[in-house]
Amino acid sequence: MKGTIELKGLQFHASHGCFDFEREEGTDYIVDFEAELDISRATESDRLEDTLDYGRVCDIIAEQMDIPSNLLEHVAGRIIAAVRTEYPEVGHIRLRIEKMDPPVAGLDSAILTVED
Repeated sequence: MKGTIELKGLQFHASHGCFDFEREEGTDYIVDFEAELDISRATESDRLEDTLDYGRVCDIIAEQMDIPSNLLEHVAGRIIAAVRTEYPEVGHIRLRIEKMDPPVAGLDSAILTVED
């Protein structure tokens, strides 16, 4: 049995960007994560070990968001790689990173969505 686990609205203040002031002051980000996986064992066992521990996935995302990068693409690649390292059984991943108030006049946010 396949299932999708979605984590919505993780909020971070992080130092990503190509400009010095972005790295010094930081910016607010909102991250959404979605993963498809086989949940057959968890539906029968009722054990956390048999599914994706979304608390741990939140920790992985936080760890990677804490490492400064120039590009959100780089951050996204690290997040997906780290999740796959810890949870190789995960199938499709969809990751959305929204950068609030980017340094572009008139732009409320910039969003990167990655699917792997």
